Amino acid sequence: MSKLKFAYTEETVVTRDEFSLQKAKDVLKNEVIAVLGYGVQGPAQAQNLRDNGFNVIVGQRQNTSSWNKALEDGWVPNKDLFPIEEACKKGTFLCYLLSDAAQMQLWPIVREYLSPGKTLCFSHGFSVTYSDKTGVIPPSNVDVVLVAPKGSGRSVRLLFKEGKGINSSYAVEQDYSKRAEEKALAYGIGVGSGYLFQTNFKHEVYSDLCGERGVLMGALAGIISAQYEVLRENGHSPSEAFNETVEELTQSLVPLVSENGMDWMFKNCSTTAQRGALDWMPKFKKATLPVFHSLYKSVSSGEEARIVISSNSREDYKEKLEAELERLHNEEIWQVGQTVRKLRPQT
Repeated sequence: MSKLKFAYTEETVVTRDEFSLQKAKDVLKNEVIAVLGYGVQGPAQAQNLRDNGFNVIVGQRQNTSSWNKALEDGWVPNKDLFPIEEACKKGTFLCYLLSDAAQMQLWPIVREYLSPGKTLCFSHGFSVTYSDKTGVIPPSNVDVVLVAPKGSGRSVRLLFKEGKGINSSYAVEQDYSKRAEEKALAYGIGVGSGYLFQTNFKHEVYSDLCGERGVLMGALAGIISAQYEVLRENGHSPSEAFNETVEELTQSLVPLVSENGMDWMFKNCSTTAQRGALDWMPKFKKATLPVFHSLYKSVSSGEEARIVISSNSREDYKEKLEAELERLHNEEIWQVGQTVRKLRPQT
């Protein structure tokens, strides 16, 4: 482990140079890793582990689209693909990667097979942090850890195949074996993490829920929609409004931010762009800061968890969700985007 300074704060970080893949395999050599759930994170983590040579099986409900996806990815029934209950029996290191709602529903089954000394691993702190609402309370005689890749399952798999990997957070909630931390780190390296940084279950879920509702998805979508709407109201064509709002952001500026940071991106834009951005940045911060304070309060109080659990528990939730997503899909800006993306040069 290394102590690295992030700006002015020292944090614990573990890299692949310090914790090699071979060391990870040695740590988990006697474990049967059961990846429970083959929806968002499950496919990437399970396939990465398999490709890295770990003893891994998949647990998934039969006769579902996710079960069929597992078959397509080469998992073989009764060999390394099992119904969830059977995977729980066989597994010694259970990776609970079902959706938060499904984790609540299937917890009685998983709980039954958490015999002393097993490890229960999460990639999201939701169920444990909000245990008063979810009912997910692990027994005291098992290790409880978290390894949370900081990206979608699609990104976890793609970056692994490219030989890069993605950064992940890790945490230990319960250390029954006195080896929980090294097992969590070994799992993180096994799924292809480029490096791992330390957190705890509560901080992981608070930051994750804020990020999804904020900059990563909710705030970004809202700001994009607002700018596009203003441009269209003032006579700009759909293609111009989209290019100035989305295309330049995703194809030009965000890659520059990723490469060397926002400050570097500012330095590599025109002086006109620099002046305007520096003048308007504080105004946008002032306008949105109260919203982010409100968001964090809603997350930390458990209100966001209550909303999620309540919504996901309704019988018509999926139908209503699909209707909401369809409305988003049909908005002019994203219909325009379909045409613009086809016009991007392919070479």
